[in-house]
Amino acid sequence: MSAIIFLLVMLILPIIAQINVSSTFKKYKTVHNSRGLTADQVARQILDSNGLYNVRIERIGGNLTDHYDPTANVIRLSDSVYGNTSVAAIGVAAHECGHACQHAEEYTPIKIRTAIVPVTNVCSKLWYITFLLGVLLFEAFPALAWLGVAMFTAVVIFQAVTLPTELDASGRALNTLEAQGILDYNEIPMAKKVLKAAAFTYVAALVTAIMQLLRLLSMLRDN
Repeated sequence: MSAIIFLLVMLILPIIAQINVSSTFKKYKTVHNSRGLTADQVARQILDSNGLYNVRIERIGGNLTDHYDPTANVIRLSDSVYGNTSVAAIGVAAHECGHACQHAEEYTPIKIRTAIVPVTNVCSKLWYITFLLGVLLFEAFPALAWLGVAMFTAVVIFQAVTLPTELDASGRALNTLEAQGILDYNEIPMAKKVLKAAAFTYVAALVTAIMQLLRLLSMLRDN
């Protein structure tokens, strides 16, 4: 029974987090900021105020596909954010600017995150097949299963480093929106709710990854 509950939590938690962020964004994307600024205008203002004149802002398709690409030095804002004057869209844009500022300041967690991206990409693609083969061939090659666990551990570490990076970017965003008077005092709590909902998706991802790692270790212990 406990194993079933364990699996249900692993399956349901990320779904709840995604539904929460989607519904929160949907709620506040109808609330337009009193200054009439668009999300891309706010992003440009924040970047320029931090001396990041060389960071470009581009539009990208999709819904909440926003991200900062350090290799191309560009912030990409989704169709649901770019050109939008909602409090939700401005919160998301400011958050991505927070990541650009982190890179410019060489913020330690994001330096670690960037450094382990290549390894994590490989491990995330190969850990399952490596672990599965290791379980099937455990008598002959037990080390293969443990290699799969080690590869998944790299994924967990990546998630663990990502969480403080995302929380810091949201904190920077809220401080900037308030300090520069981009949002009014009654609009800040709305942006905060959007960013908190987004942060919960990373909390859910980390918790799920840790639970998965514990499950893998339990399976090998039982072998």
